[in-house]
Amino acid sequence: MLNKSVNYTKEHENYLRQVKRKKISIIITQILILIIFFSQWEIAARLKILDPFLVSQPSRMLKFMIKLYNQGELFKHIYVTCYETIIGFVFGTLLGTFIAVILWWWDFLSRVLDPYLVVLNALPKIALGPIIIFWVGNGRPAIVIIALMISVIVTIISVHSGFKEVDEDKIKLLKTFGANKFQILRYMVFPSSIPTIISALKINVGLSWVGVIVGEFLVAKEGLGFLIVFGGQVAQLDMVMLSIIILSIAAYVMYILVASIEKRFLGWRN
Repeated sequence: MLNKSVNYTKEHENYLRQVKRKKISIIITQILILIIFFSQWEIAARLKILDPFLVSQPSRMLKFMIKLYNQGELFKHIYVTCYETIIGFVFGTLLGTFIAVILWWWDFLSRVLDPYLVVLNALPKIALGPIIIFWVGNGRPAIVIIALMISVIVTIISVHSGFKEVDEDKIKLLKTFGANKFQILRYMVFPSSIPTIISALKINVGLSWVGVIVGEFLVAKEGLGFLIVFGGQVAQLDMVMLSIIILSIAAYVMYILVASIEKRFLGWRN
């Protein structure tokens, strides 16, 4: 009702139409790119320009997907990988943010741990995979921990950097009015760092998928990572390509969810 009562100028209405038209054009172009890509792929494979054994083809992947579905395996593998990724993503983000708060609270501890964080960030976490498997066993906990380790260090560094970038003059002003450290964190530092935390979430989406797939490469007996490895071992590239495409779609959906969270929170701030 409120929106209907708003009177836009003609120029404003034209501007809104242009924005809407541009948005629709972008979506249509994106869909066309996908259609052209898969059509060319299918045609090239049928004409033997590309070897279907080496690169598979959309129709073969579709047949394999239907076969997996009929066997009751398709959604089981998707569910396992998505579940592990969400667990690793949520715990990596929460733990990383919590440690960043601790480092902001105790500057001495932050300075002490700074070189260790740099080293851990540069270290390829996959190198720790065998150690983690040895510690927690050959199963799902190892996969989740690998995903968590890959995302948590980046979260700590990103969020802590966001905390340190908050305007010092505003913090001094709050101290002048008698605010304690917890109040400064709650009412100034944390709200000001929401864009940084959202950025960390976006980065963690990709890192969590990487961690889970790497973990499934090492120890899993189900999941999309397992299908990719197993497909490669038995020369079933239809299985490999289908798993990669499902993985891409799932990662994109998760990214869209995080982007919607960003829109909501930044809208709230404005």
